[in-house]
Amino acid sequence: MKKYKVIVTPDAEHDLKAYLKYLRDIKKNPQAVKNVLNDFRDTIKLLRDVAGSLAEPGSEKLVTRSLRRINLKRHNYFMLYYIDSSDVVYITNVFHGLENFEYKLR
Repeated sequence: MKKYKVIVTPDAEHDLKAYLKYLRDIKKNPQAVKNVLNDFRDTIKLLRDVAGSLAEPGSEKLVTRSLRRINLKRHNYFMLYYIDSSDVVYITNVFHGLENFEYKLR
């Protein structure tokens, strides 16, 4: 089975930190911070094995940018990523499932 190298870009790190800060500072829920972070890490581990086999996204905006999407398993967040010609996966963004991510990708 092919293994992909996964790199989290600074933009994706910024996105994740913003969500974790919201959970910690606004929602006052340190357990949620821990749980989302663990789910994020677990999804990255999964992505190492399945990045190339996930279905193409239904969003035209994602297709034109060669982006794919993977949902976190236990939380309503997802990551956008692309695979370069060397089979390296770059996670470009993290979004909450209720966000209008296409608007933010302008």
